Amino acid sequence: MPIDVESKLLIVDDLPENLLALEALIRGPGRSVYQASSAEQALALLLEHEFALAILDVQMPGMNGFELAEMMRGTERTRQIPIIFVSAAGREMNYAFKGYESGAVDFLQKPLDAQMVSSKVSVFVDLYRHRKALKHEIDALAASHRQQEALVQQLQCTQRELERAVRMRDDFMSMVSHELRTPLNTLFLETQVRKLHLSRNNTAPFAPDRLPAMVERDQRQIQNMVRLIDDMLDVTRMRSGALSIQPGPVDLAQLARGVVESLAQQAEAVGPPIGFEAPASVPGVWDEFRIEQVLTNLITNALRYGGGKPIEVGVRLDGDMALMSVRDHGPGIAAADHARIFEQFERTDESRKQAAGLGLGLFIARQIVRSHGGEITLESAPGEGATFSVSLPLGAGPRSG
Repeated sequence: MPIDVESKLLIVDDLPENLLALEALIRGPGRSVYQASSAEQALALLLEHEFALAILDVQMPGMNGFELAEMMRGTERTRQIPIIFVSAAGREMNYAFKGYESGAVDFLQKPLDAQMVSSKVSVFVDLYRHRKALKHEIDALAASHRQQEALVQQLQCTQRELERAVRMRDDFMSMVSHELRTPLNTLFLETQVRKLHLSRNNTAPFAPDRLPAMVERDQRQIQNMVRLIDDMLDVTRMRSGALSIQPGPVDLAQLARGVVESLAQQAEAVGPPIGFEAPASVPGVWDEFRIEQVLTNLITNALRYGGGKPIEVGVRLDGDMALMSVRDHGPGIAAADHARIFEQFERTDESRKQAAGLGLGLFIARQIVRSHGGEITLESAPGEGATFSVSLPLGAGPRSG
């Protein structure tokens, strides 16, 4: 039981000499005695303090002790305070009965027995201290229980995250193995066929007019593997916060024009030429290699999933922002997939059917754009194609996150 708990005692009597005498009987270490000469003064003190015990004189002018006790019992704040009534000796027993009906826990008659008063007050003070100690322990247990619940929830959340990380790792390894195996198998089969031709002295497949197509096929498979490895390396760098962003003066219109021209042959192989619209110059400060990586990724996706329909690439200025967009007229993307496809290893069901990949391209693109202080958004609906828009501050510098 804590010994430093202060016990406040309220004594109410209209006679000052009675208050002084009673205080002398009940004061002691760890106790504070408050005096009130009327019920009104007592009510004011009850609103300010938490009392361990109230000792009320029955007969007082105005509001008597019984009426004060009834008011105390009718208020939540004071309902639990023990009340001892004090009355002059020789009064009829009805006073005692009325006192108990008003909520008294004990009844004393004048003249007061000093030892009895001291003993009874000590009992109530001890009860108050025990009650306070018990409440403190209950509150501490409740707080501990809440902390334990919060810890359990945190551990459960961590467990779910770890389980998800393990699943993502397993899925990632499975996808990497599958995606790398495809170009490797193609190259392996090509080399086996060539080896067979050479073992039979059949040089026709190696004629000068057929070598460029052979080299192009090999180069395409090697580029696919390099792209997959680069994506994995970029994701690793992002997780460790080591993705290099080196901003410098860049003309975004010129950069975009160069990317469109570099993909022109690939575009002609699947559909119409890429449409391009941009002003003569859009100067800004960005990492040229990374922004080129973003635009190349968006255009390549449009070529893969655009259904061989026209693709439009645009660059323009909007105040202190540069805007870059890539629009296709393919099958579109459902609203439920808009946020998901920007996450790691996520692809739409349609993209899984149409092309290989780890589902990292859009995730990497978004991280690069955000590291420049910009944002990438998607507007699309099934059957209406898709438009990816990139906004970049003209004076963007490297940012964390």
